[in-house]
Amino acid sequence: MDTALRTKSGIIAERSKTLKAPVASKIPHELVTHGDKRIDEYYWMKLSDEQKLASEPDDQTKEVIAHLNAENLYRTEVMEPLEPLQEKIYQEIVGKIKQNDISVPYFHNGYWYLTRFEEGREYAIRSRKKESLEAEDMLLLDENVLAKPYAYYATAGRNVSPDNNILAFGEDTLSRRQYNIRFLDIHTGQYLTDVIPNTTGSLVWANDNKTVFYTKKDASLRSFQIVKHILGQDPANDTVVFQEDDETFNAYVFKSKSNKFIVIGSWATVSQEYRYLDANHPDDELTLFQPRERNLEYGIDHINGTWYIRTNIDGAKNFKIMSCGEANTSKEQWKDLISHEENALVENFELFEDYLVVGKRVKGITQIFVKPWNADGHFINFGEEAFYAYTSFNPEASATTLRLEYSSLTTPNTTYDYNMRTRELHMMKQMEVVGDFNSEDYMSERLMVKSRDGVEIPVSLVYKKGFKRNASSPCLLYGYGSYGASLDPTFNVARLSLIDRGFVVALAHIRGGEELGRQWYENGKLLNKKNTFYDFIDCGKYLVSNKYCAPDKLTAMGGSAGGLLMGAVVNMEPDMWKAVINAVPFVDVVTTMLDESIPLTTGEYDEWGNPNEEQYYHYMKSYSPYDNLTTGNYPAMLVTTGYHDSQVQYWEPTKYVAKMRDLKQNDTPLLLYCNMAVGHGGASGRFARYKETSMEYAFLLDILGIND
Repeated sequence: MDTALRTKSGIIAERSKTLKAPVASKIPHELVTHGDKRIDEYYWMKLSDEQKLASEPDDQTKEVIAHLNAENLYRTEVMEPLEPLQEKIYQEIVGKIKQNDISVPYFHNGYWYLTRFEEGREYAIRSRKKESLEAEDMLLLDENVLAKPYAYYATAGRNVSPDNNILAFGEDTLSRRQYNIRFLDIHTGQYLTDVIPNTTGSLVWANDNKTVFYTKKDASLRSFQIVKHILGQDPANDTVVFQEDDETFNAYVFKSKSNKFIVIGSWATVSQEYRYLDANHPDDELTLFQPRERNLEYGIDHINGTWYIRTNIDGAKNFKIMSCGEANTSKEQWKDLISHEENALVENFELFEDYLVVGKRVKGITQIFVKPWNADGHFINFGEEAFYAYTSFNPEASATTLRLEYSSLTTPNTTYDYNMRTRELHMMKQMEVVGDFNSEDYMSERLMVKSRDGVEIPVSLVYKKGFKRNASSPCLLYGYGSYGASLDPTFNVARLSLIDRGFVVALAHIRGGEELGRQWYENGKLLNKKNTFYDFIDCGKYLVSNKYCAPDKLTAMGGSAGGLLMGAVVNMEPDMWKAVINAVPFVDVVTTMLDESIPLTTGEYDEWGNPNEEQYYHYMKSYSPYDNLTTGNYPAMLVTTGYHDSQVQYWEPTKYVAKMRDLKQNDTPLLLYCNMAVGHGGASGRFARYKETSMEYAFLLDILGIND
């Protein structure tokens, strides 16, 4: 593609100087904590759910919506001449995606299940075939039909009853991650009258085919109750079988791999607890597995009459796997099965009647370890150094074939079946990239970048073959670095639109993730949080100083907690970045973490700290992007949000843009895009999400002066 640069400023820069940006009203609101006073002039932008959903908006709601509409109009006007470029990028992306596509089928309880997509349609069509793939295709859900009345539509927790007659699934039509559970009689195609509101969308069937257990949300959208429902009864009369009263914990429910037990879990960042009952006797009382203890983490599953436990007990910081019998499950009875290793993180495990499969992370790379119960185990050999591999959906306990997914920066997602007996790896399907894509036209690289405190930070790079390290290329540096969520080197079809235009795309595996083990996470959270920001900055400086990137062409992107990262590094080093995409950003850290009515707050004290404690308050305030905005220069920035976002409420990025616009002294573009119909995950559907991606890419290209 043509990468010729403009000889003048980009369109966005020109138009943002001449078009009048919205100016938000200032209404000083005093916030006092630990004797420290903060004045928030945009606090008025916060609306309650009741205000947002009211049929008749009050005056405050009208003002907020008017401001959001003004911001959207301003962004549209500024970027209007770029609409052909946006459309071109959008068509590039969707043009690489196979329109008529079908998943690799999986087998469960006598049926093969399939998902297919049809040309021009946004949503999945789900069906099944009895016993043989040659059998008649039986429609389960056509989500295109279900989605028609809504601007947003998503399903979750699809789960068929043990007798194969009833499909239960959750529906979210607002993008608040509040699902109504519905039930479909598969054979008649009729929906039952049972509709269960305000759930997580997932549920578990008891073995009687009429009793289900589901998770209810409270007013702050915390998952706090496990509720039992019997088909045909009024959900208003359902029985609460467990309630999690500790607001730092979330509740959930699942079925053991053996199908013998219903398991109820309570999860917090540094502590978990489980209860269980016999799936054949859904009215039984719950049995406590092991009482919760601060800093004791464990997860459980069951097969062959034995419980298996992934845990950090006895100082196993990177976790190990233990086992115990059914009679006594207290921690004193747990016995080592897979030992703790200093240099390998045990991330998960999967049980089969004849095999144990363990997901490990070694030197930042995922590995899959397969062990027959009575023999030594082995790692699956994929033949590449840097990749991402994980076990997929494997519902059949008796299976000897493991379904897994594989990807790398240059290899599209690939579905494999691995014969655990013969150790043969069979490719079932590789995502088809339509057009002239050839993976050999792209190259990846893995660097180790020394941070300011001497710790080496992994960075994964991907670029077009022929790239020259001569300090002339644009670079997009992406990061996250929170919750122990590892950023893996996976293929991204949309990313090709940047790489084909000469970009180097870099993924910074900064502390706060878990790429290099549990310590990597702990060294990037709580009172170590600033390591996350320093690592990202130092990775960016390394790319420039080592000529992977032109000094004036370094851009950055992150979303959610990665948006906090963007806000922090922009405040710390505003002159480093030519342009920044800050997506659904968590930028008002202190105020949000002091508000226990907001989703996620209480459950995340062990991630960020509890600002009701003075030490954490002052540390969080020292990096909170909103609180640290100041008079000065800022890079070009596009900030995105969703009006119905339940994870990072829309007012955080909206306030952030208003305050930055008031304080910034240079004339770089600052745009806010608020999707009024969606929440945290953006648009639903297969292709609609790429409308926003193409907008973001067009923004970056124009700021860099790339006109095609």
